[in-house]
Amino acid sequence: MPKSLRTGTPVWLDRPPRRQTCQPLKGQHEVEVAIVGGGITGSTIAALFAGAGIRVGLVEASLVGRGSTAASSALLLREPDLGLTELGRRYGAAKARRIWELSTDAARDFVRTLSRLGVECELTRRDSLYYTLAPESVPELQDEQARRCRAGFAADWLTPGAVRRLTGIAARGAIRTRDNAQFNPFAACLGLLRVAADAGALLFERSPVLRIDRRRDGIEVVTSKGTLKAAQVVIATGYATPGFQPPVGRFRLNHTYVLATKPLSRRQRWELGLGDVMLWDTERPYHYARWTNDHRLLLGGADHPVVPGRRRAAAFRRGTRQLREYFDALLPALADVGIDYGWEGLFANTPDSLPYIGPHARYPRHQFALGYGGNGMTFGFLAARLLLERWQGIQSPDHALFAFDRHR
Repeated sequence: MPKSLRTGTPVWLDRPPRRQTCQPLKGQHEVEVAIVGGGITGSTIAALFAGAGIRVGLVEASLVGRGSTAASSALLLREPDLGLTELGRRYGAAKARRIWELSTDAARDFVRTLSRLGVECELTRRDSLYYTLAPESVPELQDEQARRCRAGFAADWLTPGAVRRLTGIAARGAIRTRDNAQFNPFAACLGLLRVAADAGALLFERSPVLRIDRRRDGIEVVTSKGTLKAAQVVIATGYATPGFQPPVGRFRLNHTYVLATKPLSRRQRWELGLGDVMLWDTERPYHYARWTNDHRLLLGGADHPVVPGRRRAAAFRRGTRQLREYFDALLPALADVGIDYGWEGLFANTPDSLPYIGPHARYPRHQFALGYGGNGMTFGFLAARLLLERWQGIQSPDHALFAFDRHR
């Protein structure tokens, strides 16, 4: 298991925004809900819970926002990684449609929430293109687009000519989804933590959790220098750590790679031909690309399972080389554009590419928000929403869709 959740320097950390001051956890503190994990999901949970008048304490092992969150390219997509067709095969049409509705609503409402709370994070609305380069994949992709439309999800089919005019890519076809979004994930995380702190949340960093003790009236999160007592604890660490058995066995850990180009001039952008859209392809693992507000192009993908530490550097070189080769072939004008940043991140996949949100029978007074896959920004907000419902005693059939026992 790698000790760090990212390697290399993400572009977001080059000129970081003003950060919320967080001290190590020292002494004894008491709240209603403790949150373990100071990334985008933990910060969103803290902001929503504190905004609802709940006394919250958040504990981060390292520095808030600098793990997988800083490594993210922050595509805020309405659609889950698995299409409506595949989810329908797994869980039936009705459940698949509801999962898509929840994902769509979460992406939309996260944008609204960031705007309403005044979180400055380069938030920009963008359409996304889900494209294929393989002729044999066209019928399946067209069927997926038709299913989305029949289920009430707006999705346009783009012909090869339409894709080329919009992106410069020689694809065989694409599904266009409107009103997705992108943002700076590190700035969003820090902004949400400021919102939470202003609402009374306690924030602690550089405080690795040694253990979580269960008491008759709640739990205690124990670090080397202090404890945080709470009625419940939310585990928002991205994936289950080895201390949680059996949940840890449900996750596949992968490295993903991202390159950030130098800022492109107006002429370079014209030569490239890529409009203001987000891209992801039908390959598995998929590739993705998006513009930043300062006209850099982020190129991501080449995911592979975690390798031992001694092989990590070689895997990083191989992964970033594969990324460059793929996108140079896809967008030939990109070959003349230099790369300023390259980094790797660690993320967890689940068997159905959906997160686990809610309790686990083996761990009383625990709630989990884990396994977001490639759509972590959307699912992180959805987790905050569903967990807040649970805390408030709201019963909903939606909770079962993301439960640990949904595979039965």
